[in-house]
Amino acid sequence: MRFLIAVIDHQTNSASGDEIAAIDAFNDQLQANGNWIIACGIYGPEESVVIDNRAGAGVFSDGPLHDVAEYMSGFWLIKADSEEQARELAAAGSKACNRKVELRKLHG
Repeated sequence: MRFLIAVIDHQTNSASGDEIAAIDAFNDQLQANGNWIIACGIYGPEESVVIDNRAGAGVFSDGPLHDVAEYMSGFWLIKADSEEQARELAAAGSKACNRKVELRKLHG
């Protein structure tokens, strides 16, 4: 089973040195245990572009789809044997990055 662990924050690149070290250790653990697919931080919503090309509309709108105080500032894609294991890994990720996270199961 594959899961997305989305890191929730109110700013981008806000991790302290200690948090970065804890995230690196968590990443190392994911890799060593075979749970790792990929992980990275992402730019804030002010850097986003919403694109609607349904029926060839070609609409490009700078900025986020939704104006919210908190947003996804990074993510892990992981493999887990069960939803329970994914929850445990998400809790460990939340502790490592010192942020809220949202866990979602991937289709397929």
